[in-house]
Amino acid sequence: MNKTVTNSRITRSHRMPYGTQWQADGRLCFRIWAPGAKQVELCLRSADAETVCPMPAEADGWFALEMEADVGCCYRYRIDGRHVVPDPASRFQPDDVHGYSQAIDPEQWHWTDGIWRGRPWHEAVIYELHVGCFTSAGTFRAAIEKLDYLAALGVTAIQLMPIADFPGRWNWGYDGVLPFAPDSRYGTPDDLKNLIQTAHAKGMMVFLDVVYNHFGPEGNYLHQYAGAFFHQRRHTPWGKAFNFDGKYSHWVRQFFIHNALYWLEEFHFDGLRLDAVQAILDSGLVHVLDELADTVRRHFGQRQIHLILENDDNAAHYLSRDAKAVPCRYTAQWNDDFHHAWHVLLTGETWGYYQDFADNPRRHLLRCLQQGFAFQGETSAYRHGKPRGEASDRLPPQAFVNFLQNHDQVGNRPFGERLHQLVAPDALRAATAVLLLSPFPPMLFMGQEWGSRQPFNFFCDFEAHLAKRVRQARRREFADFPGFATAKARRAIPDPSAADSFERSILDWRDLNSAEGQDWLACHQQLLAVRLQEIAPRLPGMGLQGARIQPLGGHALQIAWRMGDGTCLRLFANLGDQPFPLGETAIGGRMLYTTHSDLAPPAVMGDLPAWAVVCLLE
Repeated sequence: MNKTVTNSRITRSHRMPYGTQWQADGRLCFRIWAPGAKQVELCLRSADAETVCPMPAEADGWFALEMEADVGCCYRYRIDGRHVVPDPASRFQPDDVHGYSQAIDPEQWHWTDGIWRGRPWHEAVIYELHVGCFTSAGTFRAAIEKLDYLAALGVTAIQLMPIADFPGRWNWGYDGVLPFAPDSRYGTPDDLKNLIQTAHAKGMMVFLDVVYNHFGPEGNYLHQYAGAFFHQRRHTPWGKAFNFDGKYSHWVRQFFIHNALYWLEEFHFDGLRLDAVQAILDSGLVHVLDELADTVRRHFGQRQIHLILENDDNAAHYLSRDAKAVPCRYTAQWNDDFHHAWHVLLTGETWGYYQDFADNPRRHLLRCLQQGFAFQGETSAYRHGKPRGEASDRLPPQAFVNFLQNHDQVGNRPFGERLHQLVAPDALRAATAVLLLSPFPPMLFMGQEWGSRQPFNFFCDFEAHLAKRVRQARRREFADFPGFATAKARRAIPDPSAADSFERSILDWRDLNSAEGQDWLACHQQLLAVRLQEIAPRLPGMGLQGARIQPLGGHALQIAWRMGDGTCLRLFANLGDQPFPLGETAIGGRMLYTTHSDLAPPAVMGDLPAWAVVCLLE
C-alpha cells in the first residue's frame, strides 16, 4: 500500500505494472502489455504537434518507455504503425474512450480523511445510485450536495453504479472499456476523490460497482494487440470471456486484481460490488475470484474493506466466515431471491425469472428470512431444470444484501417502472418494514425512499450501427413477455439510444416535496432510525440457525431471530389483503415499530390488519 503523509497531508497512489507511473526522479514510465504487437510507439501530444517515440520491447509481451513528461500530458499508443489506441490502464480520458489518455499524478491530491477507518459491516445501510441520473447535473460534484440528505435519511454506505469510462454521453456503466478511468462526463478523478472523502467526513462509506466479466461492445481495442486477453472459445451473454486460465492468463488476472486494489487504495473506496460473477469463467487451480479476494485481504490487512458479489449461482462458499465470524473472502451477496419472492408476492408477475417463485412466493420469502437463499440446490425451471445454489443456512444474515428495488430489477422492465407504480401503498409499506427491520443488510435504490415514480430506463449511447442492433435486441428480449407478442407492441419499448430514455431516468427531486414524498421519506427515516439504534448493535455474533418461522394462519406469520447479544427480534406480519384474527396469540416485548398506530401491546390482541407489520424486541 502506497500511502504518504507530509505535513499532515495524505497522498495515496497504487503502483502497478500497467499504465503510467511517476518515478522518484520525476520521470514518467509508460507501460503497455501488447503480446500481439511487433512494435509499439508512444504518441505524446503537445500544444501543436505529436511526438512519436519507439517503446523498447520487454519480456512476456511488454513494452515500456521512461521519459520526461508533464503532469496532465495526453498520450496514446500506435501499434505496428497502424492502430492508434488509448492506454487500457488510462487513469483519465478527457475526450472519451477513443481519444487520448491523460497522465494523472495521484499524489497531487491531498486527502483530508486520514482518521477514517471505515464502518463495520453490520452497520451497513446501502443506497445504490447512478451518478448521471442521481442529480440533474449528473456529476460527482453534484452528488456531494446530496450527502447531508443521505446521512439524515440513515444511509451509511453509498454504492455507485459503474463509472469506468464508457463510450458516448450516457450509459448504465456496464459497457465500460477503460476500467481505471472514471468517466469524464461525471467529472475528474479529483472530483471523485472529493466525493469519497466528503462522504467519509459525514460518516458514510462509499462502494463501487465493478465489471470483471466483459468489456462493452464499443471502444475496446485490446483485440488489436492483446488477443490473449480473451478466451478463444468461451463467451458470456455480453461478449467474449476473459482469459483467466490459459496462456498469458497471469497478466489478465493481474489486470483486474490491480484494478480492485487501485480503486480501494488510490481512491479510498470502502468496498467493491462485483457484477455477475457467474460469468467470470475460470477452470484453473485457484479461481480468479479467490485470488482477488485473498490479495485484497492481504494487501489491506485490518482495514474495513467490504467485497460484495452479484452471483446468480448462489455459490454460498464464497461467503464463508472464519472462527471469529470474519469473512474469509467475500462479505456478502446481493440476494435476488429475496427480491424475486417479494416481487411475485406484491405484483403477481410470473414472467422471466419470476416463474421460479410463482408456485408459492411466501414460502420462498420465508426461506430467505430464515436461511438466506431460497434456492440452495433446487432445480430452476427458468434455467431449464438445472440446480441452482448451495446450502446457506450456516451463514450469518450479514452475508445477504436484501432489497426490494435496484437498477436491474427496475431497469430491466420494458418501461422501467418502479414498485410504487405497481403495488398498493399498504403492501409496499409492509414490505419496506420487513426489509429495513430484518437482520440482513438492506439496500435502497435512489429515489425509492420518497416513492419516486421516475422510470429508470435502460440507456446507452453507441455509434449508429451498434445502436440500431442494441435497439432491436432490446425489443426482441421482451417478445415472450405478456403484452409484447407483436412487433407493433414492442416498438413502444423505449429506444436505449434516445436521449429521452436517459433524461426521463434522471431523478426529479421536486417530487420529494410532495405530500406523498414526505410521507414515504418519514417512513424510511423512522425505520432506519430503529434499525441503526436498536438492531444494528445487536447483529455481531448472530447466526441464522436460531431463526424461527411460525405460520399463524391465512397470510399471517411470526418470525423470530436470536440476536448476537441474546435478545430476540420478533416480527408479526400479515402479508395478505384480509385481516387475520390473532386470538390468544401471545405478543410480548418492547415495541420497536408498527405499521398501524393502534397495534401496540396489549391492544394488538385482536385482528392483525391486512399488510400489517409489528416489530418487537424481547
